[in-house]
Amino acid sequence: MKVTEIRKFDTAQLTTETTKLRDEIAEIRRRLHMGEVQNSRLLRNKRKDLARMLTVLSEQLTKETA
Repeated sequence: MKVTEIRKFDTAQLTTETTKLRDEIAEIRRRLHMGEVQNSRLLRNKRKDLARMLTVLSEQLTKETA
């Protein structure tokens, strides 16, 4: 997901999306550990998407409080 797409979300949508991504990351980690998933790049991409979302969320929250 690109940052321009993420910036279109409001804070409520971003919080729900971050919780969904955290659940997906946990599921991918479990599957990697069990040997069901061979693509470790998928986990890396999801973690980067989560970091992007959290960055945009913190920016939006600082704008709201200021």
